[in-house]
Amino acid sequence: MTDFKQKAHGINPNAQARNVADIAAITGNIYESLVVISGRSDQIGKQLKEELHAKLDEFAVNSENLEEIHENKEQIEISRFYERLPLPVLISLDEFMNDELSHRFKEGTVDDIILNTNARSY
Repeated sequence: MTDFKQKAHGINPNAQARNVADIAAITGNIYESLVVISGRSDQIGKQLKEELHAKLDEFAVNSENLEEIHENKEQIEISRFYERLPLPVLISLDEFMNDELSHRFKEGTVDDIILNTNARSY
């Protein structure tokens, strides 16, 4: 898995207006660019969700009594960290604009999105 802690430090977590022409220029078509960004965003979202659940499962307590609620400061800090991360779409847009994604189109769909390679084929 990619270490999103380091990647997220340089990304502004707030949505910003972007120049559509700059986004479209990379693939030559705004819709193809959005499909690539969206596909990568889905990948990032799934990875973050799996990572968060794996960390929170360490704190899981199997008790049948619903009245026993344990507050763990470490668990709260982990949850806060993930809440402060930029949205997956902002991370994927940053990767796309910084030429950190490689993608291939097969029959009009995104076949594969790969992180940290500069090779492109259309």
